Amino acid sequence: MPDTPPAAAITEIPVAGPEEGPYGIAAGPDGALWTTLVHSGEIARVEPGGGVRRHAVDAGSRPCVITAGPDGALWFTLNESDAIGRLRPGGDLAVFGLPASGSGPYGITAGPDGALWFTQITGGRIGRITVDGAVTEFPLAAGDNPMPSMIAAGADGALWFTLNQANAIGRITTEGQTGIHRLPTEGAAPVGITAGHDGALWFVEIGAGQIGRITVDGEVAEFPLPDRAARPHAITAGPGGACWFTEWGANRIGRITPDGGVTGYALPTPGSEPHGIAEGPDGAVYAALETGALARLLPA
Repeated sequence: MPDTPPAAAITEIPVAGPEEGPYGIAAGPDGALWTTLVHSGEIARVEPGGGVRRHAVDAGSRPCVITAGPDGALWFTLNESDAIGRLRPGGDLAVFGLPASGSGPYGITAGPDGALWFTQITGGRIGRITVDGAVTEFPLAAGDNPMPSMIAAGADGALWFTLNQANAIGRITTEGQTGIHRLPTEGAAPVGITAGHDGALWFVEIGAGQIGRITVDGEVAEFPLPDRAARPHAITAGPGGACWFTEWGANRIGRITPDGGVTGYALPTPGSEPHGIAEGPDGAVYAALETGALARLLPA
């Protein structure tokens, strides 16, 4: 089990019913948290103090990962309807369909070129969408069914993404040139990825119970978790110079320092299924709990 962590206050903010499912989460430009309701097909705006406003998208669309765009809007993937959504903080909604059916958009992040970049988890491609909705797609040479999952902008001006079934980390430049870095651990199955405070990319290995780090030169290090069955899912750079991650299988929020020190924080509600994670505007760490709430962790 993890070392006993420093004291931290964890509270839960009810957002939706257990059948509606908060999943992805991002801090918006308006000082609120925005979360996807993957099962009800909605986006929810949540104030740190607890006020909730919900926006309907499409009941069968499965909104998954969400991010703040360079245009002041929230952008999110619609996994089931093969589309990208855009929601302005005032409530103006737009949906942009992708060229191919069955592409399964999943991860999304803002790129350094003023566009949004996203993964196609079943289509095996990386996509780019401008803030006006123009889409470009880039195929990957990573074998059959590589399952590109989450994506993050790196310190080198490129986009980095996890390849869950190819057991690798991918890199794509804003011109569309791609590279693949294989992971040392078989069956690692990376999912979440984020740019760390140290200039490297940090990612979670859900299949191996490890946290990984890759430099922009491609050097990989892996840090086994004390609980190898924790099923780490998403990761974000957060307070204290550390990265914070959700342990979906262990009902915890984890923290890893740049030198690999790990602590774990148990969530108050058993079986709450933590998925997305983000740093809030108030310096706290927020996790989306699929059973219907956001967890707010304020480090000591």
